[in-house]
Amino acid sequence: MDNTGIVKSIIMFRELDPLLHSQLRLSIMSLLIGVRSAEFTYLLEKTGATRGNISVQLRKLEEAGYLEITKSFRKNYPLTTCHITQKGLAAFKEYVDALSDYTRNKPE
Repeated sequence: MDNTGIVKSIIMFRELDPLLHSQLRLSIMSLLIGVRSAEFTYLLEKTGATRGNISVQLRKLEEAGYLEITKSFRKNYPLTTCHITQKGLAAFKEYVDALSDYTRNKPE
């Protein structure tokens, strides 16, 4: 209650995962949610990011345990494949759920 006698409601929102709050990292995770694993070139094409930028963002997601990155060769050419992990799936779901609370203006 404030000094005018009006009861004010304080809405507490869940914190958004700062790792997923980056547009490119969120795009990568969104793409991988649908396909579970994808080649580097697929992610590059779908996001429109540069090779350097997407490499940095993939590394950050991998370091957090959200992705596993496998490097191999296909017909003597390097092949990088990204797989979303269970931890990544859980983090993405939590992020989307928290964001939904913001749009509904409904705290937990």
